[in-house]
Amino acid sequence: MTDRTPTDLLPPVLPEVAAAAVAALPPRLHKRLDAAVGRLAGVPVGRVDGGVSVDCDAEALVTLTPGPTGAVTGGHQARCSCLLAPRCLHRTAVLVTCPVADPVTHPDPASAGASSAPDGHGAKTGRTGRTERSAAGRAGQNTAPTKAQRAAAGALWRAAAAVLAAGVPAAGAVPQAELLRAAHSARLAGLPRAESAALRTVRGLRAQRERQAGHRLAELVEVLHDLLYVVGRLAAGDPDPALVGILRRAYQPDGTLEVYGVCREPVISANGYAGVVTHLVAADGRRLSFGDVKPGGPKRARDCARAVTEMGAVAVNHAVLARGGLRITGTTVSPDGRLGAGKGVRASPLPETDWAIGPLAELFARPLAEVVTAQLAADDPEDPIRAGTALVGGDLMVVGAVGDQVLARELAPATDTGPERAPVPDGPLIRLAPAGSHPMLAHVANLRRLASRPGLRIRVVGRLDPDRASTLRPLAVGPVPGAATTLRLPADWHGRADLGYEEIQGGHLPPRDPAAMTEQVLAVGVDPVAESPLWRVRRLVELAVSGGRRAVVETARGEGTALTGPLRRAGFTTAATVVAALTDESDRRGRDAFGRRTDPDPDRYAWAWLATVAHLAATERELIRSSWDRLRAG
Repeated sequence: MTDRTPTDLLPPVLPEVAAAAVAALPPRLHKRLDAAVGRLAGVPVGRVDGGVSVDCDAEALVTLTPGPTGAVTGGHQARCSCLLAPRCLHRTAVLVTCPVADPVTHPDPASAGASSAPDGHGAKTGRTGRTERSAAGRAGQNTAPTKAQRAAAGALWRAAAAVLAAGVPAAGAVPQAELLRAAHSARLAGLPRAESAALRTVRGLRAQRERQAGHRLAELVEVLHDLLYVVGRLAAGDPDPALVGILRRAYQPDGTLEVYGVCREPVISANGYAGVVTHLVAADGRRLSFGDVKPGGPKRARDCARAVTEMGAVAVNHAVLARGGLRITGTTVSPDGRLGAGKGVRASPLPETDWAIGPLAELFARPLAEVVTAQLAADDPEDPIRAGTALVGGDLMVVGAVGDQVLARELAPATDTGPERAPVPDGPLIRLAPAGSHPMLAHVANLRRLASRPGLRIRVVGRLDPDRASTLRPLAVGPVPGAATTLRLPADWHGRADLGYEEIQGGHLPPRDPAAMTEQVLAVGVDPVAESPLWRVRRLVELAVSGGRRAVVETARGEGTALTGPLRRAGFTTAATVVAALTDESDRRGRDAFGRRTDPDPDRYAWAWLATVAHLAATERELIRSSWDRLRAG
């Protein structure tokens, strides 16, 4: 026995299994289900032969025996000792408490031959391959959704609209089961993007209800928006193949590759996975990666700093790979650049490489603002989550810090005038925010150390933060070639420090120079997103999710024109219009033939909320792009 909560130890359960358990539960027990799930938070989990057991009360012991994939893929794998089993509250509550399994990673044995199974090369599966419909669409052969696909999308729309109208507090086990059942129907109908969004919505609802650390309400808003957007258009018959989405990560043979390490990135995901990803650049300039991400928590992400992962017949040390390279034969590569680790892969090491030479130098060949603005403008319609996630590189000068952010300016291109490059004239401040805030990782401590040396020149590799103005999430730093006031890293670090793993010490920094403070740290410039009245719109759309339709009604009644007035005065007239439409729709109720008030229409309210979120996202993105455009103009 253990005193840990069940979700730490319970196996994942396929969505259709949990949904079927809720559907089989007598309606009179539906109202008691959420309370039963809440009581399980303090119930210990025991180990039994082939599975786990949950002692629900004196007369009920629920036993779960997952299959070969590690997940519960059938109702027969969950048993309860009470007299009402299998249609009992104990068994259903335990299944609902279990993590939601990804049907691609944990397929049902009955559908093992389906197209969503792993490919013939034994590569990992995920959500970045393309379906046949998507390929046909790219060739100009758009096909309208079938009748079954429209029906499945319509069922998901109704379930998601009901969750939105109810809000997080009322979106308990029964509404979540409706989403899971509809997600399974979407899977059977061949709608992988809708299915994925539905499963992420359920996970987000659970995290929000349980107040899990690290989960943000904005993430639930984003995924619920994606779900409603996709299924709403599919149900209406939109033929865009990007709405169908991506079914699996199809790794393809890629012959012989030479790859060079850029940096390591710790991974701690919200759905219980952790590890490390090493970012690579191929000799032909392609951006690739090789990861070791498995079920686990922050401790696994930390311990993977020098992890050894099998790549075919080769043991790859991530710390060595991040500073060296490999010549790989028989490799396979996924469409998003992930290297496969099939049995036929062979690799031999290449010498350590520096960021300043070879293919790695291309990371720093273009002005930072030019790269970022191009990346913001180039969304991937088939995988919008990946928009703005490619690595970028640049040379910066540290100015100071505000909070946990380092303030810096981009350095002007190198000239023959001297080694110390000056910042770009009149360029706005660039914010470097921690890529990870977990105390087991070194991101925050390293940024504080860098901020303590104004005037320090650093070479940065990181990722754009698409939600904040002029902000990068740095993954690694190194010295600027030829600069005097720059980092002095140990020789065995080979000119770079992975900010999540290696700790920058005082001896790695140049002597402190008080005269290097070139401006007041408080003069950080204006954040066009934070300083605009758009925060009112974001607060409203988040309130709609966290509190439901009634919360929007009460806010509109309490604030009135205070919601839309500041938006109109600041020139955000369209934002004011969609906010007014959302608040009006939230309080709209019809009347039947006898004049009696009827229940509000969840469809019209969902469309109004969807329009508000879509406009907010587009407006914020344009403001963020303009912040980088000013840097390019400078």
